[in-house]
Amino acid sequence: MLRIGPDPGPMPSRWGAGSRAIAWLLLVCFVSGCQSVAGPLSIEQERELGGEFARQARGEFDFFRDRLVNNYIEQMGRDILEAAGPQPFDYKFYVLEEDELNAFAAPAGHIYVHTGLILAADNMSELAGVMAHEVGHVARRHIARNYNRQRSTGILYKLGAALLAVFVGGYAAQGGALVGQLAAMAYLNNFSREAEREADAFAVEVLPRAGIHPEGLVSFFETLAAQKGGGGSPPSFLSSHPATDERIANGRRAIAELDLDPGLKLEDDGKLEIVQRRILLLTGMASP
Repeated sequence: MLRIGPDPGPMPSRWGAGSRAIAWLLLVCFVSGCQSVAGPLSIEQERELGGEFARQARGEFDFFRDRLVNNYIEQMGRDILEAAGPQPFDYKFYVLEEDELNAFAAPAGHIYVHTGLILAADNMSELAGVMAHEVGHVARRHIARNYNRQRSTGILYKLGAALLAVFVGGYAAQGGALVGQLAAMAYLNNFSREAEREADAFAVEVLPRAGIHPEGLVSFFETLAAQKGGGGSPPSFLSSHPATDERIANGRRAIAELDLDPGLKLEDDGKLEIVQRRILLLTGMASP
């Protein structure tokens, strides 16, 4: 998961509407689909979980219903997948009308991209870099890895009280049975530093095969570093990313080791700008 933005302040107010929805959906999915799973999460079990997540998402998220914008994101995702090679999941790409600079991968290849992140991209390569990173989380089965990891830990219920206060407050505290489950969801989606590095490395490796320069992934991190230097702090929702400076250095090093085709693209002949302008017009952020 990739999420950036200014420091949102104290814990009770730091979660945006989209972030709360993600956590609740993960909770619903795992309560309904995974509590009885024995052993490692299989491909088929992750497919079932992803399907349940997508069904719940239809009623919880504010989808951006514009064919041009959705087709653009879908095609970019398909180009990345074609370069990545055979996958065990049938990936689907969605655009959410959310100002948060966020994109996230749900189980079994359901990739969600916020309009805020699309608008923040300086070029096509930056947006493709973020999307390839999220595909990398699925392709490397990080969600399944975290699920298998959380099964063997005893700390989940200890995390519950604080999370319950953040998400539901006093009114729903009577639903105390959900506390440990919600904590489990936080732990599940808390990608390790190693997993974040793997997703970055996946993006740097796959983007050139899609004809896209991987520079965009690094330049996007540099945007985060500049934002942090300006007094903000790029937080993450239920995630633990390596420090931005570290990711820039790692990305630069990985790119330098590649024999890149000079014809790799950073831009896409103005298509991203058209998509961004359309989002601005349809959301009322820019006058016609």
